[in-house]
Amino acid sequence: MRVEVAYARPDRQEIVELDVPEGTTAMEAVLKSGIEKIFPEIDPASTDMGLFGKVVKTPDAHTLREGDRVELYRPLKIDPRQARLNRAKKKG
Repeated sequence: MRVEVAYARPDRQEIVELDVPEGTTAMEAVLKSGIEKIFPEIDPASTDMGLFGKVVKTPDAHTLREGDRVELYRPLKIDPRQARLNRAKKKG
């Protein structure tokens, strides 16, 4: 089945398409994709993952389906609420 693994930085994003057998987990797809060779800062064991914007709590147990896109998330530099507050203060 066909799945994608995606990662993005402010300066670059990459989506790796790959064919995997039925029963493949999110973690297995990430490891098979080789995305950590493109982005060496990624540590799949400690990186948060999700499918189409929904966090997967156990990527090593979550079985993928045809067409799924596994997304690797970077840690936030600032809390989104604080960022909105900072923008509001700039405008005011």
